[in-house]
Amino acid sequence: MFPSNLLELDEAARGKLPSAVHDYYAGGAHDELTLRENRAAYERRRLHYHVLRDVAQRELSTELLGSRLALPVVIAPTAFHRLAHEQGELATVRAAGAAGTVMILSTLATTSIEDVVTAATGPVWFQLYVYRDREATRSLVQRAEAAGCQAIVLTVDAQLWGVRERDVRNRFALPQGLAVENLVGQGKGALPPVDGSALAAYVAQLFDPALDFEDLEWLASSTRLPVLVKGVVRGDDALRAVDHGAAGVVVSNHGGRQLDTAPATLDVLEEVVQAVGGRAPVLVDGGVRRGTDVVKAIALGAAAVGIGRPVLWGLALGGEQGVGRVLAMLRAELDLALALCGATSVREVPRNLVRP
Repeated sequence: MFPSNLLELDEAARGKLPSAVHDYYAGGAHDELTLRENRAAYERRRLHYHVLRDVAQRELSTELLGSRLALPVVIAPTAFHRLAHEQGELATVRAAGAAGTVMILSTLATTSIEDVVTAATGPVWFQLYVYRDREATRSLVQRAEAAGCQAIVLTVDAQLWGVRERDVRNRFALPQGLAVENLVGQGKGALPPVDGSALAAYVAQLFDPALDFEDLEWLASSTRLPVLVKGVVRGDDALRAVDHGAAGVVVSNHGGRQLDTAPATLDVLEEVVQAVGGRAPVLVDGGVRRGTDVVKAIALGAAAVGIGRPVLWGLALGGEQGVGRVLAMLRAELDLALALCGATSVREVPRNLVRP
C-alpha cells in the first residue's frame, strides 16, 4: 500500500531501490547534522491558530514569476530520476503538470531538457550548474530558452562537492545506459570511474569553483528568462544577489548535502525575506514533509516551498502516479492546515501564526 503521508515514504521506497541508490538520494554531508536540522526546524515551531473564522471556502493557488500555480509547492531540482523509475524525469514532469505546479529540472537529469519540456503540461524551470567550460554552460541556457523553460535556477552552493560519506562507501556511479543526458553532446555526460564517489569526481573535474556575483550578472544579462539564485542562507548574500540581477532567491542548503552544520533553511528564511525587502520572491526548500510545514514557511515570508526527496520516493513507488500521490497528499494537508489555522488563502497567512 502507498504510505499515508510523506514522512513514511522514505522507508517504503527503501525497499524498492538498490541500497546505493537509496543512500544517494537520502544521504547528506559528513555527519548529516544539517540534513536532520532541516526537518527539526519545522518541528520546533508551533502554529498559534485563530478560531471563529469563516473557512468554508479555501484558495491554495498563487502567482509566481508569471505562472499561476495550483498550490505554493514546487518540485525542487534533484538529479538522476531514472535511477528511481524507468520513466524518470518524464514521469515527474507529467505529475507536476497534472498537479498544476512547477518542475525544476536538474542539469544532472537523466533525460534531456527538450524531452522533458515536450512532455510537460505545466511550467518547467531549468536548474543550472556552471561548468568550467563556459560554452557548455551557455549552451545549456540557450537550450533551456529554446525548449520553452520559463526560468533559470542557478545553484550557487555546490561548485565544490560536499563529502557525502554514504556515496564514498558505496562507490556511487551511474549504471550502464544512464548519463548526464544534457551534457552528452559536449562530451561531459559520463561519470569517471574512480575509487569513491564518481559524481564527486565529476564535479571536481568539471564544475567551476570560481563562480561569483559577476557571473550571476553575466547570466542574468545573457538570457531573457528570470534567474533565481538557489543555495542562499544569509540575508546579505540574498540582497547582493538581487542587486546583481537575480529575479528570485531560493533559501536552500542543498538538502544538507553540502556544508554540514549549515543552518536549517527555515531558521534563516525570515532573515532572507527581510533583506530582500519584497524586491524578489523568496522560496525555501529542505525538510518540508507536511502541509503544516508549508503554512509555517509561508507565514515566515516564503512565496512557495520546494520538495525534493519525497518526489523521488513517490517516483520509486509508483512512477508518475506516485509523484502525483505525493503532491495530492501535501495539497490535502495544506488545505486542512489553512482551515484549522483560520485562514482561507495562502495569501493571508499572518506572520504571528508561527512561534517557537
